[in-house]
Amino acid sequence: MMTPEGKWYAIHTRSHFEQKVYDGLTGKSLEAFFPRIQVMSRRKDRRKKILVPMLPGYVFVRTALEPEAYWRIIKTVGVVRMVGFRGNVVSARDEEIGSLMILDCTDRTVQNQAYIKAGDRVMIMDGPFKGLAGYYLRHKGSSDRVVVSVELLRRSLAVEIEDWALEKVS
Repeated sequence: MMTPEGKWYAIHTRSHFEQKVYDGLTGKSLEAFFPRIQVMSRRKDRRKKILVPMLPGYVFVRTALEPEAYWRIIKTVGVVRMVGFRGNVVSARDEEIGSLMILDCTDRTVQNQAYIKAGDRVMIMDGPFKGLAGYYLRHKGSSDRVVVSVELLRRSLAVEIEDWALEKVS
């Protein structure tokens, strides 16, 4: 009884329980989505493509979220909680789920990275500027570069750096 009605909600799962939660939800006739990516396994005797969670610890479910559906979801083995803010469950945007569906099962390189927004403190982790700390300023055009503002003697210096070399710091 999968229906296209409702919104997508993120479910936080126990560690390594994503598949079990997905199977449990679909077994309850709920529309669920478990995004995965292909990676090469690192086994001693051979290399093999395997599917791993794109977002470890998360599965998505589409529902109108009436109280009965909420309890069916929460009581699924491996579910920790439905994701929300200030005690209220919040739905994901359809465009975001659509993007994840396009990436689902791709063999292209997909890297999980911390969500970085303007003003976040970052550190350069690779390349000639490794160890340099500053603040994320903005993406520069459509190229894969970012601009980092570095505080030095109450002056700011901007340096272009590949975004893969950045890591968000607290």
